[in-house]
Amino acid sequence: MAGLIARPPRGATHKSQRGSEETPLIKWSLITVALGFVGVFLVLPLVNVFYQALQNGIGFYINSIKEPDTFSAIQLTLLMTFIVVPMNVVFGITAAWAVAKFDFRGKAFLITLIDLPFAISPVVAGLMFVVWFGRQGFLGDWLDAHDLKIIFAVPGMVLVTMFVTSPFVARELIPLMQANGTEQEQAALTLGANGWQTFWHVTLPSSKWGLLYGIILCNARAMGEFGAVSIVSGAIAGQTETLPLRVDKLFHSATAAAGVAAFAVASLLVLLALLTLAIKSYLEWRTEHAEAVAQIESPKLNNSHEH
Repeated sequence: MAGLIARPPRGATHKSQRGSEETPLIKWSLITVALGFVGVFLVLPLVNVFYQALQNGIGFYINSIKEPDTFSAIQLTLLMTFIVVPMNVVFGITAAWAVAKFDFRGKAFLITLIDLPFAISPVVAGLMFVVWFGRQGFLGDWLDAHDLKIIFAVPGMVLVTMFVTSPFVARELIPLMQANGTEQEQAALTLGANGWQTFWHVTLPSSKWGLLYGIILCNARAMGEFGAVSIVSGAIAGQTETLPLRVDKLFHSATAAAGVAAFAVASLLVLLALLTLAIKSYLEWRTEHAEAVAQIESPKLNNSHEH
């Protein structure tokens, strides 16, 4: 029977292993296409932003940044970020801890709700908050009676920004906590630690890089959010204008100088984005380095225990 089984011809195994390897022509063609796409659609637009921002000189650039309404937009953007990011960190850690470490009815529905802001257009999200908190909204009369203003004010801008950025921390932590499992927590509880001690000394340290990664993404989106904020802010200069709204207003201004100023302000957002990417790359490198070190040290620890 063994003789009836067709054997692969000599060298077939070698060819099958090389089947996934492309010729140098195809390989360099793919690399060229990828680099060309990145250069044309990513690098050149970014370079053009800085070129346009500096075409009237460094003095005009600095004055555009120092202009009162622009400086107010910078302050408001930072203020909203300082409010939104910590709130989403608390929500993200809480949601991820509940999803990854506990079994309960409705877990799948909770995960779906966490992902909801990814599926809804930011403009639609802004309209949702107008329906709830606007003057003609469901809570409009109650807010007027208590002299509370949400829409066309900073509280509404904070709420919509918090909504569109809420999944970032949670979605980074959930798979990481699930991958880490519950063995370490169970061991800590067995040794006498309570729930909070287990969380602070076991759960959170093992997820620190994922948490930092989620914070960076949340921070970048909070600073650059335009659609939802534009609906609820009113774009009042010096009061409810963030950096993206300021760029839009300057760009659509009738004067050429305002158009150049728009690129100057936009360059700040580009610098923030590049800084975010640099920190993100560093964290990814640290994560991969830590995993590589753990894989190297694990066999050594096992051998030491055996001896």
